[in-house]
Amino acid sequence: MSNDQQPIWPGYPYPLGATWDGKGVNFTLFADNATGVELCLFAADAPAQEIARYRMTERTHQIWHMYLPGIGPGQLYGYRVYGPYDPAAGHRFNPTNLLLDPYAKAIAGTVDWDDAIFGYEIGHPEMDLSYNEMDSAPFLPKAVVIDSTFDWEGDRPPLTPLHQTIIYEMHVKGFTMQHPDVPEELRGTYAGLTCPPILDYLKKLGITAVELMPVHQFVADRHLVDMGLTNYWGYNSIGFFAPDARYSSSGVRGEQVREFKEMVKAFHKAGIEVILDVVYNHTAEGNHLGPTLCFRGIDNASYYRLTHDNPRYYMDYTGTGNTLNMMQPNVLQLIMDSLRYWILEMHVDGFRFDLAAALARELHEVDRLGAFFDIIHQDPVISQVKLIAEPWDLGEGGYLVGRFPPGWAEWNGRYRDVVRDYWRGEESGLAEFAFRFTGSSDLYQSDGRRPTASINFITAHDGFTLNDLVSYNEKHNEANFDSGGGEDHNRSWNCGVEGPTDDPEVNQLRAQQKRNFLTTLLLSQGVPMLLAGDEHGRTQQGNNNTYCQDNELAWHDWENIDEDLLEFTRFMIQFRKNHPVFRQRGWFQGMSIRGSEVHDIGWFTPDGEEMTDEHWNAGFAKSLAVFLNGMALRYPDYKGDRVTDDTFFVLFNAHHEQIDFELPPAEWSDRWEKVLDTSNAQLEEQGEFFDPDQVIPVAARSTMVLRHVN
Repeated sequence: MSNDQQPIWPGYPYPLGATWDGKGVNFTLFADNATGVELCLFAADAPAQEIARYRMTERTHQIWHMYLPGIGPGQLYGYRVYGPYDPAAGHRFNPTNLLLDPYAKAIAGTVDWDDAIFGYEIGHPEMDLSYNEMDSAPFLPKAVVIDSTFDWEGDRPPLTPLHQTIIYEMHVKGFTMQHPDVPEELRGTYAGLTCPPILDYLKKLGITAVELMPVHQFVADRHLVDMGLTNYWGYNSIGFFAPDARYSSSGVRGEQVREFKEMVKAFHKAGIEVILDVVYNHTAEGNHLGPTLCFRGIDNASYYRLTHDNPRYYMDYTGTGNTLNMMQPNVLQLIMDSLRYWILEMHVDGFRFDLAAALARELHEVDRLGAFFDIIHQDPVISQVKLIAEPWDLGEGGYLVGRFPPGWAEWNGRYRDVVRDYWRGEESGLAEFAFRFTGSSDLYQSDGRRPTASINFITAHDGFTLNDLVSYNEKHNEANFDSGGGEDHNRSWNCGVEGPTDDPEVNQLRAQQKRNFLTTLLLSQGVPMLLAGDEHGRTQQGNNNTYCQDNELAWHDWENIDEDLLEFTRFMIQFRKNHPVFRQRGWFQGMSIRGSEVHDIGWFTPDGEEMTDEHWNAGFAKSLAVFLNGMALRYPDYKGDRVTDDTFFVLFNAHHEQIDFELPPAEWSDRWEKVLDTSNAQLEEQGEFFDPDQVIPVAARSTMVLRHVN
């Protein structure tokens, strides 16, 4: 269908996307190599029905634009883009493919998999070198014009300092899908997370920020849909400005935007920040055999990193088939505009960047000072929010833990690995465990960063839950119809029993190991991140890769929670908050302070000796203690917290047998009070006092925390 009537005004090249001004809509689209662009409008009550088509004749630099009076919020639209179909040269223009607006603020519907949404003929002997003439409009979701006005009611971000932050990684749908106190019509939605029982739970737990797994509009892969599965996690983005419509309880023609804003406002009123897990390294269009949904059909050669010797193919640093081209200024602009939009318009407080190393690649190598980081560093909006990198990708040299620029925090994969190794009895150096426990100065101190550069975690979405970590030796991903998921290599953690058991000794030890992990995490310097559900014993029945499981396997089971573990986690979070020595802004110096002979930190053997190089390098050793002097805090906390004189002695015993520890002499403390023992689940029974040089037993595979008392 075509419409020869031209719009009244040519419109403006900026802002990009569809912008309603109360009288009409300005449409813009970046397409450098295109020879023509058509704007297509669709009926609200019949999204597959194209009701008008307008040829865009105005072009400013590489941006096509026009203004249509008389249309407004709720209008469905898409684009058809003309140009050469020459895959060998990197061009895949095909106007029979309807295309999403990369700047769409809302997207109505999801992809309905059909051969028409590919630019080539499925089954053709020349594959993607062939040309598909089927119209994809009936099978593609449509972009939506939105009304961006919203009453934020004076919303202010909590601005929680990083050293006071406790992150809680959650899935929007899975968290509330089975919650009995959330109305059925709100379960699994943005609105479901704002229900009083949910907010009350999170506030009582004590976390300060939710890190939402991807909420950008994403695509469920065809091969998963064909198997009766789906892309549950959402790491397959197609709309970097659009909150995914599947999580909306109120509608998909812009209502999802308002519902998302209501969610953020409710979290902020509860004092909880919102961090988004964002996937800018690739898109849902896959490799050269993938569908044509948006970027590929708009300007493939501009948006994607293509191989130099044969532009038919894509550089793939992400394992998904493609990588966005951060060397292209307009692609960088797309990402920066998206980030600023989520901060300024949606009021989010930060971002966790999936496979962030891929964003740094300007050539084949990873460039630490790539354009992406330069632009973020100088941006007055983006540089002020929490920026967290997943510091690796799948390409050569892509493991960059500790190598991101100042201003960035990182998922500390080495922390996860070392702490797991320590508590499972793996032969590993005590020195590295000490580095991880005290903030990983070996990774972050040299470039001026602080312990808060380390996002510490034991478990995350892509692996076992904490319960399964101590209950299974092998992954059990049979429900995935493949063996997807990395190995977690638990070995001895399951105590010789795979999965659930009625053996009380095994269950007691598993519970104790969970307390050990949580205690280590919440007493470590840096920023702790807790996987949602770990605090109440959530299980995925040994599946360590539920990316495709949108069902009870991946949802939270609120009817069978471990109340004791939940109460322990609440206690530990509050304990961390009460004692700033466990969340310092600066580094321990290992020096005496204020003229005292007592240092700010000290490490001891079970025999009561201060650790020497010989002790650190002794090979297999699983027991040590650390003295943490609260008087050594050099940086006062924000928001009225005062520097305290809390001083602690933390005793770690990962050995399979009880170890007797001799306490330090009187110059370190006149008296100690036991405030925590992970071998004892009864928190209220911990109180017990000890004298200097006293020998005390520490149970096998346990942590004991002593507090200095006058």
